[in-house]
Amino acid sequence: MSTPYPFTAVVGQTDLRLALLLNAVSPAVGGVLVRGEKGTAKSTAVRALSALLPAVDVVPGCRFSCAPVAPDPDCPDGPHEDGPGSARPARMVELPVGASEDRLVGALDIERALAEGVKAFEPGLLADAHRGILYVDEVNLLHDHLIDLLLDAAAMGASYVEREGVSVRHAARFLLVGTMNPEEGELRPQLLDRFGLTVEVAASREPAQRVEVVRRRLAYEDDPAGFAARWSGDESEVRARVVAARALLPQVRLGDNALLQIAATCAGFEVDGMRADIVMARTATALAAWAGRTTVLKEDVRQAALLALPHRRRRNPFDAPGLDEDKLDEILDRFPDEEPQDDPDPEPDPGTDPEPDPDGGPENPQGPDDGGGPDGGGGVPPQGGGPQDAQPPAEPAEAPADAPEGAPQPPAQEAGPEQAAVRAAEPFRTKMLSVPGLGEGAAGRRSRARTAHGRTTGAQRPRGQLTKLHLAATVHAAAPHQKARGRAGRGLVIRKDDLRQATREGREGNLVLFVVDASGSMAARQRMSAVKGAVLSLLLDAYQRRDKVGLVTFRGAAAELALPPTSSVDAAAARLEKLPTGGRTPLGSGLLKAHEVLRIERLRDPSRRPLLVVVTDGRATSAGAVGGDPRELTSRSARLLAAEGVASVVVDCESGPVRLGLAGALAADLGGPAVTLDGLRADSLAGLVKDVRTAVTTPASHTTRRAA
Repeated sequence: MSTPYPFTAVVGQTDLRLALLLNAVSPAVGGVLVRGEKGTAKSTAVRALSALLPAVDVVPGCRFSCAPVAPDPDCPDGPHEDGPGSARPARMVELPVGASEDRLVGALDIERALAEGVKAFEPGLLADAHRGILYVDEVNLLHDHLIDLLLDAAAMGASYVEREGVSVRHAARFLLVGTMNPEEGELRPQLLDRFGLTVEVAASREPAQRVEVVRRRLAYEDDPAGFAARWSGDESEVRARVVAARALLPQVRLGDNALLQIAATCAGFEVDGMRADIVMARTATALAAWAGRTTVLKEDVRQAALLALPHRRRRNPFDAPGLDEDKLDEILDRFPDEEPQDDPDPEPDPGTDPEPDPDGGPENPQGPDDGGGPDGGGGVPPQGGGPQDAQPPAEPAEAPADAPEGAPQPPAQEAGPEQAAVRAAEPFRTKMLSVPGLGEGAAGRRSRARTAHGRTTGAQRPRGQLTKLHLAATVHAAAPHQKARGRAGRGLVIRKDDLRQATREGREGNLVLFVVDASGSMAARQRMSAVKGAVLSLLLDAYQRRDKVGLVTFRGAAAELALPPTSSVDAAAARLEKLPTGGRTPLGSGLLKAHEVLRIERLRDPSRRPLLVVVTDGRATSAGAVGGDPRELTSRSARLLAAEGVASVVVDCESGPVRLGLAGALAADLGGPAVTLDGLRADSLAGLVKDVRTAVTTPASHTTRRAA
């Protein structure tokens, strides 16, 4: 077994280390979601945490890690006899992104259950993680149904496996830690809320700290055991402190004043539901225990808010999580800290004035000896701004992008062919756009597909391990052979060849590729604002339906890939917001660029079907580098996409009393419908679009069916 990197040797990332340690002190806090860019020691810190957890006593031979003093009465390996337990280190179990449902919750032997009535159960990762850590790297890339199972088990402290009326239950209490890179896509708000705490991590911009990171990492790789030995003293101190904080936790008093501060903070930031209040209360209590106190102070409540609220505050899907610390201080200042510090002998007197604790308070939660190192080594100071303190100063926003409608523009920009970016109009709920046919792509919420979850549509012989039994088809297959098999009792005699797998139909996520006209004909301020609002609305729809998105823009003499296909809808919204306009209209070049992008993505992910959304008024005034007649190039490019079976829709941006109908002609070449900006709204009576379908049966439609 390789030597893990020491937890106390992690440079910086104080918010991350504090959040992990608070969950080690009080697992009821609900876990940690770590968001941040790649290469910021997210996985290193999580993997190092298990070495700081106390050893656990387990019943010998129990696959579900039951405690000897209080074994689970429903344990599948039970009942357990009284006797001494055996100690083992706390486990850290990793859930791979590609794990199946059976690997997560365990597998039930359906054949033995039907034929013998025996609950032959093979435990999954949830059982392995009981009383330890369950670590999910790239949690945002897990399928939704796996995340739902995972979070349900974390919330209930138990895992249930049910197959055709046969059920198994076992305890599953663990510290849940997930890491993710927001550039690869966001979690749904409902799932974000299920994580107790969240921290944002980023690489330090301080040269001295970056040098120390490199120095320690190279030293660890040269001699892992020797490097770990040099930090063993700091590791032991933190481990002892976790044990002491756990013992002190039941004695921590959460006063009415602290509860009022928590409630006012959650209400002030308009947090939905009551989970935030509960998590804040548990976090503040853990902070007090970590500091060696039995009273929760205002500083604990403030720190708890910085860790528990950023991912819960009411926000638009494209807003980055965060918390206004000035507003937080303003709310907390309404409630003077009247709670006293601890007196080890008498009961605390509510009327006394607290004295600050220089060593154990939240201002220095690691104590006077914090483990050394340029960042304090094992020290875990409070969030207080977190990794953004290490970020370079933000670039000032361009005035034209923030200016109100009608504000004068700088003369240099008015004179040039390119106009500055304008704000998008308010987004709205769009009509449902979907790809025709039946796909087999990643689970999502847009187009029909064969999926592991959904409504049952038929049965087939299982390919590999049986996961979803079709009971009626299984009985039908076994019934003709009962006499030959010597059936004597009431039960059926089931053989493996009789088992049938249920086939299900659900929804898949698609690749929605936006091709946006940013030419001079779209540059009228109000018009481009409306166009951006429409695309932003479609991006919001793609976010909710779990799609990948890409963005191609065209203007001047060429088209460019503004955003390669990604699961991060936030990134697409940010690129759209900064999109300038002006110049001629190389519409054909934009379609050719889209064809190239889709060709490459088809090689990378052949099961994910594309949906092309072209946002334009249909004018073509430039052929770009290709040359020739712009309109002919546009028509040929559109017919090329249609011939390859790409489902398309054209959002017609033409306005005014006189309309040329060019967008409609483009839609006809693409083999899809055209819808106006107004018709795109879900509450509009005109332009109803439910499916993007090819106009006639052509070789393109055969391509679509073959891909499905």
